[in-house]
Amino acid sequence: MARTDEAEWWFNAVYEAIQQIPYGKVTSYGHIARLLGQPQRSRQVGICLKHLPSSPDEYYNNDNVPWQRVINSKGMISHRGPGSAARQAEALEQEGVIVRSDSMNEFYVDMARFGWFPDRLPNEEDDEGELDASIVGDDAAGGAD
Repeated sequence: MARTDEAEWWFNAVYEAIQQIPYGKVTSYGHIARLLGQPQRSRQVGICLKHLPSSPDEYYNNDNVPWQRVINSKGMISHRGPGSAARQAEALEQEGVIVRSDSMNEFYVDMARFGWFPDRLPNEEDDEGELDASIVGDDAAGGAD
């Protein structure tokens, strides 16, 4: 099924935001939604990841969008299918993230240690740490009225 222009924009924005999560860090679905100005859409961030293409022929895919760096707000890796949480835990461990598991085979990350929660995405800042007017408009960046 073809996506609407709005849905296509959302999927692309989510993937671009996730690409900015630093190596060895994690963030939550909700934080990605907040960074994109849509704090009520954390579940939709998960849906975007569920539909992340695996084909390297696609512009955004499993190889260039670090899907493993997005977990729930409690630091738990969400189960998406058989073995999916273990695969995500392994991918995070390869980045140096410490993942612990409990007796129920749930996987957790210490969000205080490995969490990434900026107020804005790195690509929204210019060299002086101010918002880039081309992204947010002149008024928000302190430009002309």
